[in-house]
Amino acid sequence: MRKRFVQQLSIGQIPIELTPISLKQKNSLHELLAALKEIFCNSEYSEKIFSIMDRHINGSKNNTGRPGLDLWEIFVLSQVRLCLNASYGVIHDLANNHHVMRCVMGIAHEFSYPRIELEYQNIYDNVSKINDPIIREINEVIVEFGHKEVFKKKETAALRLKSDSFVVESNVHFPTDYNLLFDCVRKCVSTVEKFLTKHDQIAGWRKIKDWQSQLKGLMRELGRTSSSGGKGKELRLKTAARKYLTKANTFCSKLESDLPLFPINDNTDLGLIITMEHFIVLLKKHIDLVNRRLLKGEKIPHDEKLFSIFETYTEWVNKGKSRPNVELGKKLCITTDQYNLIVDYQLMNHEQDRDIVIEIADRILRKYNILSWSLDKGFWRKENKELLQLEVPQVIMPKLGKRNKTELEEERTKAFKKLKNKHSTVESNINELENRGLDRCPDKGIIHFTRYIGLGVCAYNLKKIGRKIIELKRIELKRAS
Repeated sequence: MRKRFVQQLSIGQIPIELTPISLKQKNSLHELLAALKEIFCNSEYSEKIFSIMDRHINGSKNNTGRPGLDLWEIFVLSQVRLCLNASYGVIHDLANNHHVMRCVMGIAHEFSYPRIELEYQNIYDNVSKINDPIIREINEVIVEFGHKEVFKKKETAALRLKSDSFVVESNVHFPTDYNLLFDCVRKCVSTVEKFLTKHDQIAGWRKIKDWQSQLKGLMRELGRTSSSGGKGKELRLKTAARKYLTKANTFCSKLESDLPLFPINDNTDLGLIITMEHFIVLLKKHIDLVNRRLLKGEKIPHDEKLFSIFETYTEWVNKGKSRPNVELGKKLCITTDQYNLIVDYQLMNHEQDRDIVIEIADRILRKYNILSWSLDKGFWRKENKELLQLEVPQVIMPKLGKRNKTELEEERTKAFKKLKNKHSTVESNINELENRGLDRCPDKGIIHFTRYIGLGVCAYNLKKIGRKIIELKRIELKRAS
């Protein structure tokens, strides 16, 4: 049973409406908490957020059972994590010791009354309940709140948009076919060890650690040979690869022959068998790749490569930059307005910037009136520009490649140059997102990767709104004095 949030005030408890937000503080956490407080105190928008979370998290569940964290507490904790780019351990510490944050969550007490303490596992399990569809809907509510209640945007006022993309890295090491092969070995070994711990009767695996140690040594020897130079390198490389593959093939054969002998007494055993079968397939795949590349001299097609055996969604992204020249993750396209709020974001799946323009435009043009829209050369395609110009008065999309006379004249106009120069603002927005956690995602799996990005965008928007709220209150205080 999970309630929205009804603060049953007791003696010494501080109402959320009375949360003390210092106007002297200039850190991101206070800006975020200022925005959360204002949204909670606005019944219209807090009701919208609670309705979204209630519908997705509680759904058709019966209103019975032990009460968990309230929806508001879950929302605050999830936003603080991405605002500070913090681990769950830091969030656990802040939730129990940061006074202003506890006030915004509605669990702060005064005068030495009994404190409400949150457990680490409780925070982790509850924050994980939020998914990408919830965050997308909530972000629309937050942007609407920012436009209407904070930045005071008029109903008929048009937006000036800027779009750009960057790479959110997944939590993986730099991949080579031979170190990915060893990753497969390592996972197979750890799975076998779980069987050995649970079932004493399994024979033939007394030297399980020796298999891993020898394969690791051969993998490192191959890596050193590959990165070194000198006379006869090709011969030394093939010799090292042959030794490594011989041992790996022997290990793979032993796994396949012994797999039917492992007992399946319950669902845990079945899960371990399925895991083993999965990593044996990957092990054989990478044995084949190393053999083809190093012994047969083939060039492996890009679509046959895997860049992580754990985060299999990871892409090899080369954006043509000198540093870093390659990034491992997924591209994220964001669209910001003149208030620096992110009105739309899209995770790209093996797509280029130019491939998603129409899809983004379909979503945005249904919701907003657009005055201008600037994009960089990566988004350029003749059809993209022509279709955007049907709905948007000013489309800034520099041509990729040689320009004709008409295009040169267009790009030399004062209006084009002005908006093109202002496009660099989105680079600042991207830099802030990366500093707040969207440089590298620590969460595992594509579902959690997607959720992490949504939470990062949402926390960014809240922080921008909170900064404006504090700025307006400072001006108001200055006028009053």
